[in-house]
Amino acid sequence: MIDVYAAAGTFADKHGLAQALARTLMRWEKVPDIPFFADNTAALIHDLATDSFSTAAGASASVRVNVTTNADALDREQQLGVVKDITAAIAKAAGDDTLHERTWVALTQAVPGGWGIAGHSYTNEEIIATVRKLLGKE
Repeated sequence: MIDVYAAAGTFADKHGLAQALARTLMRWEKVPDIPFFADNTAALIHDLATDSFSTAAGASASVRVNVTTNADALDREQQLGVVKDITAAIAKAAGDDTLHERTWVALTQAVPGGWGIAGHSYTNEEIIATVRKLLGKE
């Protein structure tokens, strides 16, 4: 799950950005492109009034991205790649190369059992078992 918080008007095509970010995360997580992941990997773009956030210096031109995955979904290489690619996608979608310097990406991991889909709280083992079953590999 990806949440993007930015000043209203930062992105012209919020839906396109949301889909691109979700696809980026799936690629870095190296999950199969099946409905279980494609329908449950999502990004939400939150528009904020510029008077509703500020840096310590008084600026309101940053973007905050919170990426939540199941526990241990990303190794160090994947973390670096996700942050780099999400930052680039944010700047591109805004049409502002300087946004690279003002995009903050926080990677968060849900605790085992702290990741719910369709009313079920999944552990990593349950996610793997479900995907194996969906792929006919049980």
